[in-house]
Amino acid sequence: MNSSRKALGILLLNTSFPRIPGDVGNPKSYSFPVLLKVVPTATVSRVVLNFDQSLIEAFKKSALELVEEGAIAITSSCGFLSVFQNEIARSVDVPVFLSSLIQIPLAYSITQRRIGILTAHSGKLTEEVLHGAGVSIHIPLAIRGLEDIPAFKKTILDGEPYLDAAGLEKEIINAAIQLKEEYPDIGCFVLECHNLAPYSHAIQKSTQLPVLDIIDFAEYVYSMVVKRDYPPT
Repeated sequence: MNSSRKALGILLLNTSFPRIPGDVGNPKSYSFPVLLKVVPTATVSRVVLNFDQSLIEAFKKSALELVEEGAIAITSSCGFLSVFQNEIARSVDVPVFLSSLIQIPLAYSITQRRIGILTAHSGKLTEEVLHGAGVSIHIPLAIRGLEDIPAFKKTILDGEPYLDAAGLEKEIINAAIQLKEEYPDIGCFVLECHNLAPYSHAIQKSTQLPVLDIIDFAEYVYSMVVKRDYPPT
């Protein structure tokens, strides 16, 4: 990292799968420097499958460490961490955006149409998770979980270190198309799972709809805290 440039801090779950370009945990996914910090006790099992609220202290500690290391804003590698959003944001003095789901009110505001959500696990996308992201019950949603998709479950949920990116892309495209067919009034997709950003382009191409992912959100927030300096006329 170029120390002269300001960095975004990223809280990472403790996983073993490859983080390909476009993934939230790959530094090459960004147009600016990032600081990565794995939270050792934050496994997929404890965060997604069996939500363990005792992890809040570990995330707070890691967030404070990122700030001490120079992070000017903080995000995370899992959209379900919206349940910790307010508490962690209050614990540090930099902007915090732990979940891509925080973009849902914006997506609805600018489309005035149903928002389609592709999530790692539909059964775990609870009212608490949505509320933590500031999502009103009045926003119409269409939700498709990927927990039954073999390539996704095997790598992301079960933790196998191998990633079939091409196979996973096909499965994700099919899931998005099916959701659009079931809900023709979808106006935008928001990707809850922060590992889906590598497939955003394919989702958009196949559905012809706007797509918001965590990388989009990171670029937006970074531009808030590091403003472009326009040359004088």
